[in-house]
Amino acid sequence: MSSDASSSGTSDLRLRDGEGSPPSDDDALLRADIRRLGRILGDTVRDQEGEDVFDLVERIRQTSIRFHRDDDKPARHELESILDGMTIAETVRIVRAFSYFSHLANIAEDQNNIRQRRAQDMAGTERPGTLSRALALAAERGIDSDALRAFFAKALVSPVLTAHPTEVRRKSTMDREMEIASVLDVRERTQMTADERAASDEQLRRAVVTLWQTNLLRRTKLTVLDEVSNGLSFYDYTFLREVPRLHCALEDQLAGGALDAPELATFLKMGSWIGGDRDGNPFVTAEVMRGTLKMQSTRILQFYLAELHELGAELSLAAHLADVSPDLRALAEQSPDPSPHRSGEPYRLAVSGIYARLAATAQKLRIETSRPPVGNAKAYDTPQELRRDLDVLHASLVANNSLVIARGRLRHLRRAVDCFGFHLAALDMRQNSAVHERTMTELFEAAAPGTNYKNLQEDARIALLSRELDTARPLASPFVSYGEETVKELAVLRAAADAHATFGEAVIPQCIISMTEGASDLLEVAVLLKEVGLVAPTGTSQINIVPLFETIDDLRQCAQIMDSLFALPEYRRLVASRGDIQEVMLGYSDSNKDGGFVTSGWELYKAEISLIEVFKRHGVRLRLFHGRGGSVGRGGGPSYDAILAQPGGAVNGQIRITEQGEIISSKYSNADVGRHNLEILAAATLEASLLQPKHSALRDEYIAAMEELSNLAYAAYRNLVYETEGFEDYFWSSTVINEIATLNIGSRPASRTKTRRIEDLRAIPWVFSWAQCRLMLPGWYGFGSAVDAWVQKNPDKGIAFLQELYREWPFFQTLLSNMDMVLSKSSIAIASRYADLVPDEKLRAAIFGRIRAEWHKSIETLLTIMGHDRLLQGNPLLERSIRNRFPYLDPLNHVQVELLQAHRAQSTDEQVLRGIQLTINGISAGLRNSG
Repeated sequence: MSSDASSSGTSDLRLRDGEGSPPSDDDALLRADIRRLGRILGDTVRDQEGEDVFDLVERIRQTSIRFHRDDDKPARHELESILDGMTIAETVRIVRAFSYFSHLANIAEDQNNIRQRRAQDMAGTERPGTLSRALALAAERGIDSDALRAFFAKALVSPVLTAHPTEVRRKSTMDREMEIASVLDVRERTQMTADERAASDEQLRRAVVTLWQTNLLRRTKLTVLDEVSNGLSFYDYTFLREVPRLHCALEDQLAGGALDAPELATFLKMGSWIGGDRDGNPFVTAEVMRGTLKMQSTRILQFYLAELHELGAELSLAAHLADVSPDLRALAEQSPDPSPHRSGEPYRLAVSGIYARLAATAQKLRIETSRPPVGNAKAYDTPQELRRDLDVLHASLVANNSLVIARGRLRHLRRAVDCFGFHLAALDMRQNSAVHERTMTELFEAAAPGTNYKNLQEDARIALLSRELDTARPLASPFVSYGEETVKELAVLRAAADAHATFGEAVIPQCIISMTEGASDLLEVAVLLKEVGLVAPTGTSQINIVPLFETIDDLRQCAQIMDSLFALPEYRRLVASRGDIQEVMLGYSDSNKDGGFVTSGWELYKAEISLIEVFKRHGVRLRLFHGRGGSVGRGGGPSYDAILAQPGGAVNGQIRITEQGEIISSKYSNADVGRHNLEILAAATLEASLLQPKHSALRDEYIAAMEELSNLAYAAYRNLVYETEGFEDYFWSSTVINEIATLNIGSRPASRTKTRRIEDLRAIPWVFSWAQCRLMLPGWYGFGSAVDAWVQKNPDKGIAFLQELYREWPFFQTLLSNMDMVLSKSSIAIASRYADLVPDEKLRAAIFGRIRAEWHKSIETLLTIMGHDRLLQGNPLLERSIRNRFPYLDPLNHVQVELLQAHRAQSTDEQVLRGIQLTINGISAGLRNSG
């Protein structure tokens, strides 16, 4: 906001020349959108809150710029004076103004990215991360369409949505933001009259005013089913239409534009943890899981029914004008539709019959339908039956000169049935290995008193569990009263078995074991699944048993654990029954919290290489499931680069990857952006599997250098986080970790236990807290010290060798690129204000002094290795984005510090806590990938 703008009667909350990146032609439309939205927001603040609030926002913004840009000490004192002088009511208004600017700037940036991609597509430019470029590269390598179809027939690309306490946006605000994005998109693509332009302006103003008068934060804490509902909204926004559309577009590309494109196997399938992830969440019960599956099924069946209704309206073909196949005629004759108006319209009759059968399916599942069917019909038992009826429509249209009609809504509906079935998304079950251990201990003790399973050595556990797998009788008895936890675990597994009986194996295909430490952890789950009939004593399984390796030690042992499992006949038979495919999940978050960014990245890379070798030796196909978060500290970063940086053989046509926290809304709340991100996953999987150069064995000197760097970084990180006396107190005082727990942003507790130990804290709030105070420590700490020490120990190679690693090795490039991004979002000046929240002056000086020195050292060494003069020099788009938003992001940090001081001074004012929560929302929006 600017006071000079107010004198002319308008309020312009926007970038000033010189505050962001230098203007360019590419930026012109973006800057115009930001100015337009900023002006509307400024007018809204002025109209709703008054001139004084409007001017106060501008004073804070300008002072914050001086402090951030120049580390201006007088500016810091002036800023503190301004903030100290504000009432809590003024503070809340200021926070909302800066927060909403971040939200609106995000919308403008997303629209600009869409605009630029469209311009490149119209110019015929092949962009990295697109299927068109991947197919062109394949053609250059001599890989023809038939070979690519064969590849996709065995491929799997699966984004898995998870609910984590880092997504602070409400659906109500997201809906308004989507409305704004839609208006901007229409303005971009439409030639408007003056009246239409005025109406568009008014629609934007209406949406912004509505946003301003809408609560940014939830008033009540989310339940698990609330999280399920929020997750399902992204199917409406993106997945239901864009997943089928991507398959159809790829079919056409492989067919060279021919209308009769051969059908491609469905390879892109959605997954979810929301409602199935029990690890640390006591609110995910059998009842909740059943409710989750019903909500998912309701959403997809209602979508199919709506599409069938529209399809019936479209297929008005008359029998005397268009021939039909015998199968179509038979399908039409089975329709219960009595209307004489459709007697000569066989396609409409057939569609009404399909609708009636699907409505009966919904009724059987106790799902309400908005439009009643024309009559009674037999329910479908499987989605394959529905697909066969739709295929009859398709075949008749194709055979009778109506191929172009078949390629419309019907084509996408047929594909949707393949993608989503009657269950919508594959729901994973997840539980901690410690819970399984306690459950097995109680079951064995009840069945054979004195077994004392918990105290058995690993070999004895394996022997006992293997014998149990071969035993036909159940272990659990209906005549024994088990403890609450055991009863709950068995109930969830029985609910999974019921779901399989209702929807088929695709509904819950994975059972994931958090904190896997040994082979017995997987065998425990196999025995528990046998209790409910999902594993048979004959050695067959209806579900994939998936280990999750999370800590540094577990990553180092994972290949050995899998090797020992594959050597067990009882387990190997289960793998064979799953098509000789074994999924392994790798945890980026906890390994980072455990060992730091550099060591986590390197141990994950080495683990993949070791797993590839073990799986190849046993004749088992490896499918990796990457548990990546939004932030770099939790494995985040560009998906395309991350997939291509995998070791050779790690992807092999199949990959699952988590989409977590605020990343879900930033990637998939807009259909165009969502389609782009889905295409990136598909293109990267294809390229990493077929088009990457065959990786020869890594040079020994590369491995030796990375191993030494990792050890040095690990020592520096562990020394600070786990070995420095008072570090826990420093962390809890200098971040918003306490206040995050008060936000109504997730059903899961922030800590596994009620302690202040870093070991017991979940990785998600750990990373989120460091992001809020703008240190981003999990994304870089230890790198600078490691490089300095390595260069001193290897003077003959020196920094030039590390520069070679950066040029030649995709893994090292991606590692440093992600660090470049996270450091660019950090601010040591702002972090110093959070450090002042630590009451112990000696502790504060000691720890922040170390952090500040390491921050400067890490930036210096990073830039030297990359050959850059400044952060993000190689990524001008992101550099512009970050610089543009800092003038509106930084004030939120300063306000947050003031509010934290007031809150921790035993303030009982609820508005103070509310203000803190609002700043958390605004900072998260400004950073975009903070958790």
